[in-house]
Amino acid sequence: MTKGIIFYIVDVFAEAKYCGNQLAVIRCGDRLTPPEMQQLAKEMNYSETTFILSEKERNGGYDVRIFTPVTELPFAGHPTLGTAWIIRKEILQRPMEKVCLNLPVGQIPVSFDTEATSEEIIWMKQNSPFFGLSFEREKMAEALGLDPEAIDSRYPIQEVSTGLPFIIVPLRRLADIKKARVNQQLLAALTESSAAKDVLVFCPEVYNERNTLNVRVFVDCLGIPEDPATGSANGCLAGYLAQYRYFGTDQFQIRVEQGMEIGRPSVLHLKADASSRDISVEVGGRVFMVARGELV
Repeated sequence: MTKGIIFYIVDVFAEAKYCGNQLAVIRCGDRLTPPEMQQLAKEMNYSETTFILSEKERNGGYDVRIFTPVTELPFAGHPTLGTAWIIRKEILQRPMEKVCLNLPVGQIPVSFDTEATSEEIIWMKQNSPFFGLSFEREKMAEALGLDPEAIDSRYPIQEVSTGLPFIIVPLRRLADIKKARVNQQLLAALTESSAAKDVLVFCPEVYNERNTLNVRVFVDCLGIPEDPATGSANGCLAGYLAQYRYFGTDQFQIRVEQGMEIGRPSVLHLKADASSRDISVEVGGRVFMVARGELV
């Protein structure tokens, strides 16, 4: 059934090959059933594997499904960017300013932009953020193995979603980021009534002075203890930063570092604009091809 199906491995939100977040992209058309897709995603064992269902546009976009090793997702950030990059480079094989993916959360546009440095940044416009439940500082600190004083009390601990929900936790220092360890039993009890089960922690201290924030993302419920680069979670973070005027302005564009603590350094570019009623959020980064092959 899988014989002859082409696949690619790319690194997304990377500054060079073998950094960022790994992604397998499979050109399967309609040859695979959902259980077979899930089985292949488990075999690849990356945080996500995507399947391009058709190489022809439908309603101006390309039908794509996203799987972790244990479940299907309605949306995810680095799979969206990496798959759009493969569609343009390997399927369309021509310059395109925009490629749209048809995902369960709706159609997500991905645009291609070249900076003055000639480093191509791929931008994904996410849905406007939804702000959900807030959480007590002491209980969240306990679930993360931190002292309550590690959490910046000027800002809320809150569930945010731009397609996939995450709990955003503002920390004060890089030392606190390094100490964070999730107690799954405590976190599960704390998030019982929340749509979000996974956590993004961030702080304004960084390893690289070119970057603005340091981030870690814990996604145990999706079979990924810690993710090296998470576009969906950072889209939620961008909306959160805009909502609470973290930088004292309605608009900003920043660089975020992630994956430093697990040896997969990543850089994500975030844009947000809260000057109108609906907050606009974009997440960008670079993509590098690592391998292409054929299933047998």
